[in-house]
Amino acid sequence: MSDAPDTFEDLAHAAFATIPGELAAHVTDVVIRIEEFPDDEICRDMGLGSPYELLGLYHGLSLDLKSVSQTPENVDMIFLYRRPILAYCEDTGEDVAHAVRHVLIHEIGHHFGFSDADMERIEGEG
Repeated sequence: MSDAPDTFEDLAHAAFATIPGELAAHVTDVVIRIEEFPDDEICRDMGLGSPYELLGLYHGLSLDLKSVSQTPENVDMIFLYRRPILAYCEDTGEDVAHAVRHVLIHEIGHHFGFSDADMERIEGEG
């Protein structure tokens, strides 16, 4: 498989298409962006030793914190970091499409207000 950015974006859109409709309906206003790496500010704020440590990031206000009377300040976004995901797949042998889907679903979980611990528990039960 090619690791060209457009192909990677296609993988993200294909992964999103597999999300159950009742969940996807609540993610319609979230923008999915493909970036090569997290920027320096994200790395610093998260205390990362390397930009390869972060595969994806949800940036926005989760649904559990939103109010219908509140005007959104920014667009909710999910960032998928292409080079770290590809490096992860190379290191683990995991299929790129599977890894993209996993990271995307993880970040969508943050959109719903789930913590990393919540998602690990849910994945462990599944």
